[in-house]
Amino acid sequence: MSQSTVLRTATVQFESRPGDKAFNISRVEHYARAAAADGVQLVALPEMCLLGYWHLTKSPVAYLEEVAEASDGPSVSAVARLACDLGLGIGIGFLERAEDGQLFNAYAICLPDGAVHVHRKLHAFEHEAIASGDRYTVFDTPWGVRVGVLICWDNNLVENVRATALLGAQVLVAPHQTGGTDSRSPHGMKPIPMELWENRHQDPESIEAAFRGPHGRGWLMRWLPARAHDNGVFVVFSNGVGRDDNEVRTGNAMIIDPYGRVLSETWVAADAMVTADLDLGLLPMSTGQRWLRGRRPELYGVLLERRGDERDPRTVRFSTSVGE
Repeated sequence: MSQSTVLRTATVQFESRPGDKAFNISRVEHYARAAAADGVQLVALPEMCLLGYWHLTKSPVAYLEEVAEASDGPSVSAVARLACDLGLGIGIGFLERAEDGQLFNAYAICLPDGAVHVHRKLHAFEHEAIASGDRYTVFDTPWGVRVGVLICWDNNLVENVRATALLGAQVLVAPHQTGGTDSRSPHGMKPIPMELWENRHQDPESIEAAFRGPHGRGWLMRWLPARAHDNGVFVVFSNGVGRDDNEVRTGNAMIIDPYGRVLSETWVAADAMVTADLDLGLLPMSTGQRWLRGRRPELYGVLLERRGDERDPRTVRFSTSVGE
């Protein structure tokens, strides 16, 4: 398996319908076919896109158990068949039911050779019934490129992206449902007014300005390019867009190179796909890859030590004070 010199990649933002798997899979198929027609080899769709996202935080456990599926269940299997039929990789988010009954916020990348690689979100906070994963996900692909996956909040903790890069990932697929969230941090994200979204057809300038602003793209630009730059990886950022229960997701689908440069992006207030050719020749001498080679692991024992103030992801995500 020889490495390609260029990997043509696409990333999608779309508004999932809560609980409507048939509709959501139809949107996946729409974008997969459009990507294949454009010569794309790997297309990424958002976190939990097969099911919808934020409504899960308010749903009873019985509902979660009803809509969850195994990683080889009907939804992922349908996308896996589509990947083989179209000859491209397709990444989709879903609620996984493991063999032992545990539920996970999961992401499957279905490859054209029939392989399916599943990542379980390491820092799941959506619901007390959704467990956190316990391992990184990095794998080889038919194009000779190693791909890693981190879901949403996984990417915010710098250690996770560094570990994924150290495991050999060259392309990081980063599916999200973010932007417009009600952050507890005083200078973090804040909600996008719902009326801007509802009035998007009459006033597209206002909602697009909000999507580009400090609670959308502006927030992403504080940290997302640094994950690519500091670790010498391409980042394929996919996101929801539009109404997500009582919040508005800001889309901003983008592809970033290992120098932290945005190769392709959108801030339209609509379902959309953007595409970029990843020049893999940039990787070996990128700043981040050189920094990886310049590490001094003997100094980093502090990273493995507990400070005593660690909390589970759900507590940290919804805390309102430092002590929580």
